[in-house]
Amino acid sequence: MNSEDPVIVLKGVFKDYPGTPEPVKVLHDISLSVNSGERLAIVGPSGCGKSTLLNLMGTLDEPSSGQILFKGQDVSKQSPAGLAALRNREIGFVFQLHHLLPQCTVLENVLVPALLVRETDGFQQRAAYLLECVGLKDRLDHRPGQLSGGERQRVAVARALINRPSLLLADEPTGSLNQESAEELVDMLLHLNREEGMALVVVTHSQSVAGRMERMLEIRGGTLVPRE
Repeated sequence: MNSEDPVIVLKGVFKDYPGTPEPVKVLHDISLSVNSGERLAIVGPSGCGKSTLLNLMGTLDEPSSGQILFKGQDVSKQSPAGLAALRNREIGFVFQLHHLLPQCTVLENVLVPALLVRETDGFQQRAAYLLECVGLKDRLDHRPGQLSGGERQRVAVARALINRPSLLLADEPTGSLNQESAEELVDMLLHLNREEGMALVVVTHSQSVAGRMERMLEIRGGTLVPRE
């Protein structure tokens, strides 16, 4: 797959949630294509549907109508087990909260997604490489409680990349960090985007973070519009 090939395509996607007396309409007629290696920011006020859109792109939720294609394959035709395998193999997730396992070392936390692949050859070496990339090569045997908030978030990024995903989805990844740690995390995401070649989609309230992506879209009234 080259940089001009779409990793994920959304076609006429709507998302509603049950409500009284009428359903709550969150996303309306969303069409979007994200290419391999692309860097995209999605912005908008709280409650506008940013995280909902990211969950749809990550196959954690399904649209009320419309179509989502991942590398040309309609995800609605996948079984639950097939979708779980797709997420583990092809999609990396970074959330505002790192969700690390407190009883495990840094290295063990990064290796968790690889345990589901079963083909473990080379994963420990890759985990060490990724932790070096994020500046934690001397912390492999530390536990999350021994790290700062910024360091824990870096571990979460390394964990998201262990299976060489085609798409990295980051939901407010700097929201709980101070400015210095936030800037370091974005530097690292951009570096890994270039090194790994995966598509990067970041949901953020931060205009400074969004401004470092090559494309910015805003959710306004449930639809996507370009943001300069």
